[in-house]
Amino acid sequence: MNTDFHFWDYFIFVAYAVLILGVGLWVSRDKKGHEKNAEDYFLASKSLPWWAIGASLIAANISAEQFIGMSGSGFALGLAIASYEWMAALTLIIVGKYFLPIFIEKGLYTIPEFVEKRFSTNLKTILAVFWIALYVFVNLASVLYLGSLALETIMGVPMIYGVIGLALFAAAYSLYGGLSAVAWTDVIQVVFLVLGGLVTTYLALNTVSGGEGVIEGIKTVYEAAPDRFAMILDKSNPEFKNLPGIGVLVGGLWVANLYYWGFNQYIIQRTLAAKSLKESQKGILLAAFLKLVIPVIVVVPGIAAYVMVNDPEIMARLGEAGMKNLPSLDQADKAYPWLLQFLPTGMKGIAFAALAAAIVSSLASMLNSTSTIFTMDIYKQYINKNASDKATVNMGRISAFVALVIACIMAPLLGGIDQAFQFIQEYTGIVSPGILAVFMLGLFWKKTTNKAAIIGALASIPIAVAFKATTMPWMDQMGLTAVLTMVVIVIASLIQHKGKDDEKGIDITKELFKTSPLFNIGAFAVMLILVALYAMFWN
Repeated sequence: MNTDFHFWDYFIFVAYAVLILGVGLWVSRDKKGHEKNAEDYFLASKSLPWWAIGASLIAANISAEQFIGMSGSGFALGLAIASYEWMAALTLIIVGKYFLPIFIEKGLYTIPEFVEKRFSTNLKTILAVFWIALYVFVNLASVLYLGSLALETIMGVPMIYGVIGLALFAAAYSLYGGLSAVAWTDVIQVVFLVLGGLVTTYLALNTVSGGEGVIEGIKTVYEAAPDRFAMILDKSNPEFKNLPGIGVLVGGLWVANLYYWGFNQYIIQRTLAAKSLKESQKGILLAAFLKLVIPVIVVVPGIAAYVMVNDPEIMARLGEAGMKNLPSLDQADKAYPWLLQFLPTGMKGIAFAALAAAIVSSLASMLNSTSTIFTMDIYKQYINKNASDKATVNMGRISAFVALVIACIMAPLLGGIDQAFQFIQEYTGIVSPGILAVFMLGLFWKKTTNKAAIIGALASIPIAVAFKATTMPWMDQMGLTAVLTMVVIVIASLIQHKGKDDEKGIDITKELFKTSPLFNIGAFAVMLILVALYAMFWN
């Protein structure tokens, strides 16, 4: 069994890199007689078609965390981890129908800008600073770390070179071209991402079935590990604390999903760059359908790897190569890199390009969104209120570069301080329910006041910390924190305004949420598929 990279693997990977850089720089070029303005750089001239939006949403979302982490979770606990992806499909439909019409009507560049229009500049600035810190120290740094860890595991590239290489690759086109370069290259990245993922899934299932094909492979995997196909875990399962049974469907996962897909700058930015609201909603619909497919390429390989590792016959067929980098329940994240080494020459290059595409597209999206928030919500607000378009675009590039340098310094440190990294991740989970509560009530309850929103956001942190002291699953903690924070905001608003509407409250009408027949049919289809999937794999 051949485990090394050969000429054709390197050739395909280099061709992919050249294609991405070429397309990124080509779409970034300035048209004759037109200098890039803020709308061109941060919102791709509001010209993105639906298919570019849908592809870009998925490319921004899928990273090494999904390929490496979700395959590892598939290995360790099975299909239940797919709830993150399948619930996201339903969340996207909700965002497309109920959030986007308000955001697009208000002509937003950034999510903090909505906070200013609905509440106050002070609250906007607090959230803008929080998001910039979160993107630089958690999102950018962790994607660089996980991505370079994958390069180190698969190709033996030292960590520091991997971090610098990935950073330079993402910066090469995104810093110059802005969102336009990011979104259009994402269309290509998604093709590689899905194709490479499917190649790995095919190989894993074909190997399990002894060369009998994918269908036989699925049957073999299901017969060998039926417990790995339960979507709803019971309390006896050791992973119940992370995926608390029915609580996944009705609890805290909604907090994580609505916060991520509805109020996360680097996700929502491409929907704000659409030609129109209808185009944006069609893009959201495409992303929802793609989300239904993602577990096939990131979870199923992990389950197949679990069956392979525990089958002496298959391990004997794999020979010495099978013992290299072997995954275990304690080191489940090795599952995906372990599978990649068995791909034939050429296919290995495609699969590796898919992993790189997932990493680089996420990096580019996060960079662009960090610079958008800093430039539009900090620089133009406090440093240079009358900045020209040229100065604004240049500041966007400079701030993205600075964010990348800080993330590059932070990334290698994450490997040595796992507990600190876990602490940062938990800190994000502590803050997100409060932010979600502020946004949900700010959008849909006209009586919500600025003072109550600030009180709620601040109160949510001690509420979340109090729940951390309990043995309750963290998803349930998030759900209850969000509900209690909403209660605090409602009470504070009623005390302040005695039941009157806030002057900045949003007028909600049926017309605002009217969607096209295509969107309605597509949304219904997504829901039907989800019902069928959960019915099939309930337990």
